[in-house]
Amino acid sequence: MGDLVLETDRLVLRQIDESDAALHDRALNTPAVMGHLGGVIELHEIEAKHAKSMASFAREGFGFMMMIEKAGGEFCGGDLVGHCGIKRVDNRHAPNPGDHEIGWIIREDRWRRGYAFEAMTAVIEWGFTSLDAPRLVALTSRANTGSWMLMKKLGMTRREDLDFSDPSMPARDNPTIQYALEKEQWENQK
Repeated sequence: MGDLVLETDRLVLRQIDESDAALHDRALNTPAVMGHLGGVIELHEIEAKHAKSMASFAREGFGFMMMIEKAGGEFCGGDLVGHCGIKRVDNRHAPNPGDHEIGWIIREDRWRRGYAFEAMTAVIEWGFTSLDAPRLVALTSRANTGSWMLMKKLGMTRREDLDFSDPSMPARDNPTIQYALEKEQWENQK
């Protein structure tokens, strides 16, 4: 099991380890969860994303993590709730490569329970205090209402100047839109 990175009232956020791909595939790689992310992906694609996150942690001290409920359950002492964290913007079409990008996915049977807000509040604090990120951004599509509404709830501001089209995404999820939160803005909201 990966190293603990963050803890909230109900969640443990831990680093991904090599054994997590099958768990991720089983719990998170569903048509509903992946609906605005390009659809269900192959196991080898999950493994590649996990390897990229593990390399990011080794290189920069941050990446995406497994989001585990503290209460008992089927997955490693608690149920896998989702996947979240910070990475560098790496979409070749984005106008802001290298920015710190936050993101999350939550398994369908845990939607609307506040887990994403709880986890991302901790991730944002981590990004600004421990990682000293000057700005955090989050990417989604206009069609993904739940995602951008959470971005607003987190205090992020819509940044139309950072929108871009991604030909690998379906028409309904284009353009990619971005919200941002500056460190100073976050400090003033606290």
